[in-house]
Amino acid sequence: MNHSEAQAALHDADGWYKASASGGQGECVEVNIMVPGWVGVRDSKLGPNSPILAFTHSQWRMMITATRASEVDAEDA
Repeated sequence: MNHSEAQAALHDADGWYKASASGGQGECVEVNIMVPGWVGVRDSKLGPNSPILAFTHSQWRMMITATRASEVDAEDA
């Protein structure tokens, strides 16, 4: 499955969730792991209308590792 196919599959997938500690302000991201080999991320405010970032499991691990190590500069985001 290529990136575009993964985005389409994630768009139609059930199983989107957000952290229980995120509160109800609607300023959260939702994650989906229901498409084998892929992790989807979308904006909770937009729900199904949100663009979807699709990561392979390897890309997802690298992004989480970099975030935990504070290698992601918030000002560049």
